[in-house]
Amino acid sequence: MGQWQTERMKTSTLQGLLILLLACPILGENYPGTSRVQLLSYPNCIQLENETTKVVLGHHRGGRVLAYSYRGHNALYLDPQEAQWVPGSKQKLPVSAGRFDIGPEKIIPPRPELWSGPWKAEITGARSARLTSPEHPRTGTQLVRTFRLDAEGSHLACTQIIRNISDSTIEWCHWSRTFAEGQGICVIPLSEVSRFPKHYVMYEPGNLINIAPKQDSIRVREGYLEITGAPRYPKLGMDSLEGWFAYQMKSDLLFVKKYQTYPDRVYNEVAGLTISIWYPDGPMCELEPIGPRQKLEPGEAAAFTEHWFLHPNPYPGDGKLLDLSAVADLAEASKVD
Repeated sequence: MGQWQTERMKTSTLQGLLILLLACPILGENYPGTSRVQLLSYPNCIQLENETTKVVLGHHRGGRVLAYSYRGHNALYLDPQEAQWVPGSKQKLPVSAGRFDIGPEKIIPPRPELWSGPWKAEITGARSARLTSPEHPRTGTQLVRTFRLDAEGSHLACTQIIRNISDSTIEWCHWSRTFAEGQGICVIPLSEVSRFPKHYVMYEPGNLINIAPKQDSIRVREGYLEITGAPRYPKLGMDSLEGWFAYQMKSDLLFVKKYQTYPDRVYNEVAGLTISIWYPDGPMCELEPIGPRQKLEPGEAAAFTEHWFLHPNPYPGDGKLLDLSAVADLAEASKVD
């Protein structure tokens, strides 16, 4: 599959793909840049690494990225309460760090088996791995997530495949739910046209969506939407079609996400979002690219890829503004092969 596009696969193509992804035996795990490690109380996690970057994948409670570290600093928020996990227990512990999901959130059935149940984890090649969910009849899906870290640099390609295992049509979308470390600055490039008067909406209590909120910590500057602090209500939505956004952390790292957008397709979240940001006054900030609706017949599948990058970049000092042109330059330098 191309790394830079969402793919839709007819039954014959899908069968060949699933033979490759799900049925072939793993001949061994001795690939460059891979190992098995323990993180918190999770044993046998998959680690992908190069000289500067380490990625740790967890499969014990959902298929997640537990660590995405540049020169020893994990950019993700991994809740320390997860260290209390005991295999086979029914503890209600947080599910944090590099999470993924499917939506739309307001209509999709409950899916705890996908969100926090055990997955299958396999090393598939040099700095590459695959996480596979159990089949989930309520949503009619099985999810496969593949990860590939470049031989150099921080580029991590994260692909989620939604497979229709049911005997009817399903209409779900990719929905990222990544927890990065909190209290940073979000930078979202604005498209020429937006449905929203202020280029974003705010989700408020009572299932209300405010299409023109007033919020001092959110502004438009130099063609970017900039979120500089926790808003009155934390859940925000955007419809930018520029295909990237960035998050400046206080640790002097810039987290860039790149992905494909589709101006002529339906985005089936309630407000037609391409991005959601959940910014509480707390230790995490949720960075959420949202994919278009995937209308899948029985046996079909679709894929969506996010490209992650970490770049050294200084957090602005007191009274100073983030250099948005430098952010844009780093986003442009985040090349996808």
